[in-house]
Amino acid sequence: MKKHQGWLPVIGNGHIMPGPRHRSQSKKPMWIIVLVSLVCLSLIGAYVYPPRRFSACYFLSSSVCSPFMDWLPPAPARIFTDEEIAARVVFQDILSMPSVQSMNAKIAFMFLTPGSLPFEKLWEKFFLGHEGRYSIYVHASRENPVHVSPIFMGRDIRSAKVVWGKISMVDAEKRLLANALQDTSNQHFVLLSDSCVPLHNFDYVYSYLIETNLSYVDCFEDPGPHGSGRYSEHMLPEIEKSDFRKGAQWFSVKRQHALLILADNLYYTKFKHYCRPGMEGRNCYSDEHYLPTLFHMVDPGGIANWSITHVDWSEGKWHPKAYRAQDVSFELLKNITYISESYHITSDERKQERRDPCLWNGMKRPCYLFARKFYPEALDSLMHLFSNFTSI
Repeated sequence: MKKHQGWLPVIGNGHIMPGPRHRSQSKKPMWIIVLVSLVCLSLIGAYVYPPRRFSACYFLSSSVCSPFMDWLPPAPARIFTDEEIAARVVFQDILSMPSVQSMNAKIAFMFLTPGSLPFEKLWEKFFLGHEGRYSIYVHASRENPVHVSPIFMGRDIRSAKVVWGKISMVDAEKRLLANALQDTSNQHFVLLSDSCVPLHNFDYVYSYLIETNLSYVDCFEDPGPHGSGRYSEHMLPEIEKSDFRKGAQWFSVKRQHALLILADNLYYTKFKHYCRPGMEGRNCYSDEHYLPTLFHMVDPGGIANWSITHVDWSEGKWHPKAYRAQDVSFELLKNITYISESYHITSDERKQERRDPCLWNGMKRPCYLFARKFYPEALDSLMHLFSNFTSI
């Protein structure tokens, strides 16, 4: 192999072999160096100045964050108003009161009616022979009732006009409670309407209510237009939308809860001003929302989330199904008394159904002690069936 000028080697056939190429010095990837440096500085900073926000731990190893988790500051809680602090002190004192163990504890039966009670004779049969174990209070909002049973005579309280759906309905409930609480022997308080009838005998009802430490307040969360859709932001800061609840107005409460209802003015005032028909283009009804919301916020574990008064809403109307004389039968009443699960359905598009067992002292029991709505014409049929269906 010969060499020509320029030091290019020549192959035997005369072709010139390419010489070694002189590569220009390549540029270093500076962006990688910068990125690695930043990551290293971040890690060093994390050790020297540990993260004070929990969200930062998603981007760092658990070994960096875990030693400092114990001293991370809690999420800032809302500062209660003076009125809230005062109300909570009163509520706590009431709820911490020991239950009065009375040998002659009574149940207060509180009737909320526009006038006369069409089923007085049926109730008289229910109360017969149990004197000293019950009290009766009648709030007649439109006209003075004409009593046909002697046990109802003299049981009327001072009443005021009640308008359906307005705060005056809650006012009437509180008026009944105030009168019933004056008798210290009354340990349980049942709200009933003029269209209510008993489903069991007195001994069964007395045992069911007196021998447990629960109140029966219907309470569930309804995200639909007839539930949370009625909420007003004017209720803030005391009542948040997530606390807004719904339920039937027909309650049965123990003495501590009756006192709590009377003591409350803070939450009551919110509903008085901001839950009413036509409020901000929505129809809000205080009797359906005030007590469920109050007890959900103040003592959720102290209530069973169903009413012991059965109402049939299966027709999907503004008012529940009402039973006429021809509807009343032993089979109808037996079917109601055998119901052992509470039923709720939401008013949103999904129409979510919820069924929960009715637990009494941890045992599954029938849910209902009373039922409504019955027309006055059903009295004779109910009187005829009473001795049979109350023995179930």
